[in-house]
Amino acid sequence: ARLINLVLLLQARGTLTASELARELEVSERTVYRDVVALSAAGVPVYAEQGRSGGYRLVGGYRTRLTGLSQAEAEALFLAGLPGPAGDMGLAEPVRAVRRKVLAALPPGLREASERAGQRFHLDAPGWFADPDPPPLLTDLAQAVWSDQTVTLVYRRGTEVTRTVEPYGLVLKNGVWYLVGKVGADMRSYRVDRVTAVAPTGDTFDRDPAFELVSFWAARAAEFVRAMLRDTITIRLSPHGVRRLRSVAEPVAVREATAAAGEPDPDGWVRTRLPVESMDVAYTYVLCLGPDAEVLDPPGLRARLAEAADRMRQLYR
Repeated sequence: ARLINLVLLLQARGTLTASELARELEVSERTVYRDVVALSAAGVPVYAEQGRSGGYRLVGGYRTRLTGLSQAEAEALFLAGLPGPAGDMGLAEPVRAVRRKVLAALPPGLREASERAGQRFHLDAPGWFADPDPPPLLTDLAQAVWSDQTVTLVYRRGTEVTRTVEPYGLVLKNGVWYLVGKVGADMRSYRVDRVTAVAPTGDTFDRDPAFELVSFWAARAAEFVRAMLRDTITIRLSPHGVRRLRSVAEPVAVREATAAAGEPDPDGWVRTRLPVESMDVAYTYVLCLGPDAEVLDPPGLRARLAEAADRMRQLYR
């Protein structure tokens, strides 16, 4: 399987160094050298180019027909085309067509892969209280992303603004679609359901080859969550409160609170600082933790919780 993967990598990318192949195949460079020798002995025309831009490549456009799928690979292939998001972008029929073609090309023993995958996995992307219908302009934006076509869009954020955008990609996050695009020299993200108009400019753009959508989105998402946490409170947590904090606060805030925690006191309680979005959010967090958390600072939040505790005592008297 590793030898076939090596040939397919060279077939798809042209020239690759031993270190690049080792990284892709998750093996050592020594293993790559042995695999190249084995392929040459088997009649696959792999040769090495010397020099700074050298590496391994296949002779004269050689292409392998070693494209057989295992049972697990066939099932993974049908999972990769989850129909919901594809349909939202206007790609439902192409997805159905490629599934039919792949099914027809598979040997009989693997044709049940589609049914097995469909019976076992289903992606329901929207949140519980979200609008299940895709934004009306999502298909237009998806077409612009596919064709690298610059668009002028009208975006609603309090007031409407107009931007000329080079659309690099679309991201589905918790049932909400976002457009990632370049405006001038900056990469920005826009909620697709706030786009009220899209018009192609008639121009295409050249993508930055260094841009990676997954890396950009991960960094932007972490930056967004951290920017939300504008306040900090000081609290004491019981052992149970420490465990329950994970189900109450944002993961970024929980990690920071865990890192800032002091040594447990004789009763196992720890003192730490918890980043929060606002004092109202902090109030809700601590109410959720109940008697397993005590606010030490700020005094205003402590007084507010003490008053709430007194009202609860009256209710349950």
